[in-house]
Parts: sequence; C-alpha cells; structure tokens
Amino acid sequence: MGALEAKAFAAAIAVAIPAISTAYAQARIGAAGAGAIAEKPEVAGQIIVLEALPELIVLFGFVVAAMIITTLK
Repeated sequence: MGALEAKAFAAAIAVAIPAISTAYAQARIGAAGAGAIAEKPEVAGQIIVLEALPELIVLFGFVVAAMIITTLK
C-alpha cells in the first residue's frame, strides 16, 4: 500500500467511524424523542436540537479527512 492509498484509507476511516456512531446515536435519540414528544409536545424543539447535535461528529470527521488528504504529500 502506497502513501496515497494509505491517506485515502485513513480519510475514509475518519469519516466512516463517526458516521456509524452518529447513526447509532440518532436512532436512540429519535426513538426516545418520539416517546417524549408523544407525552409532552412542548419538548419538540429540544428534541430536534438533540437530534441534530450528533451530526457535528460527522462534520468533524469530514474536516479531519480533508486535513489528512490536503496536508500530506
């Protein structure tokens, strides 16, 4: 495996692992949020925020992947 392939693999891992983790977290938050909204509709805004927060993890993974691709030669 050459340097270019190693960079591509590292960048893929930097995005894939946070994406899988975020999917798991959002599934758990979504299920709990649906139950919470069914009981108390006024918490819908808070649940939406809680559902969106894990997406930052994927965004950070993407930033790390971009840094890996662009900084190494």
